[in-house]
Amino acid sequence: MGENMNIYDFTQEELESFLIENGYKKFNALQIIDWMYDKKEYDFNKMTNLSKKLISFLNENMIIKTPEVIKVEKSDLANKYLLRLEDNNKIECVLMNHDYGYSLCVSSQVGCNMGCSFCESGRLKKVRDLKLEELVGQVICVSKYENIRIDSIVVMGIGEPFDNFNNIKRFISVVINPKMINIGQRHLTISTCGLVPKIYEFADMETGVNLAISLHAPNNEIRDKIMKINHAYKIEKVMEALDYYISKTNRRVTIEYIMLEGINDSDECAKELANLVKGKLMYVNLIPYNETTHFELKRSNDFKIKSFYDILKSYNVNVTIRKEMGGNLSAACGQLRANVEEGE
Repeated sequence: MGENMNIYDFTQEELESFLIENGYKKFNALQIIDWMYDKKEYDFNKMTNLSKKLISFLNENMIIKTPEVIKVEKSDLANKYLLRLEDNNKIECVLMNHDYGYSLCVSSQVGCNMGCSFCESGRLKKVRDLKLEELVGQVICVSKYENIRIDSIVVMGIGEPFDNFNNIKRFISVVINPKMINIGQRHLTISTCGLVPKIYEFADMETGVNLAISLHAPNNEIRDKIMKINHAYKIEKVMEALDYYISKTNRRVTIEYIMLEGINDSDECAKELANLVKGKLMYVNLIPYNETTHFELKRSNDFKIKSFYDILKSYNVNVTIRKEMGGNLSAACGQLRANVEEGE
């Protein structure tokens, strides 16, 4: 059974090619996709318009399987799910209930190698990339578990999405395919901490999918201290890549900025950040830091965050303060998984 392929590991084109190679018709792929994604049927034997021959071929070669929910933490505005993968590795995803619908934050890797000093996800090093079936599986599994339709997806969970670029590209094609997950490209956001070559590649795809960048500092001196990636790709290079992305796609870039007390929250930092982004098709999302026992870092106080916000506003920068969704959850991304892995 182990060698059977998971049907969620195929894009539409890949499934079509696979069936044609095995003597079936291209349209059979769409029939199967319709059963899985639209009719929510997870048993090949019940796909009544498929031939008996095709059904038995699918049963012999394929499985329909998603990760398993092993723990859920709930709050008013967000639920966090710990999922077990086929090889017993664990990942998490978060469902947020916004006034405009349900948004799911998915993970892209088991662990993360980026090693940002404020981030729980990177405390446990990268084990491996997630496969397409595990990216798609998070969406299917949570929407089935809660019996809801997910309206938007952000790839901002555990891992660096652009470090798993090929599978993220395939995931995008499944998400925005009207016959599959069917979420509009403007409702899908990919976040990166700044893998510059991949930003160019992503821009050249011209998918219309949103890009968010974890900047978290207005200059190299501070960013070097809190984000290892900055040693490889300096802020100037990141900003050049973002300019290129905007020129190719005409899509607004989200600048993510975690507010850390005494590190990146001074008025001077606000002015530097304003000068970096003003006049560009970008907006800044200020994120109150989720403190965790494993790091010394502290969250900037509300007064400081507001003052930072006001300075950006005075430079005509588009800025929002992220609403805190899951204060009573193991809120920091990766924390629930870390606690379980470490037996806390």
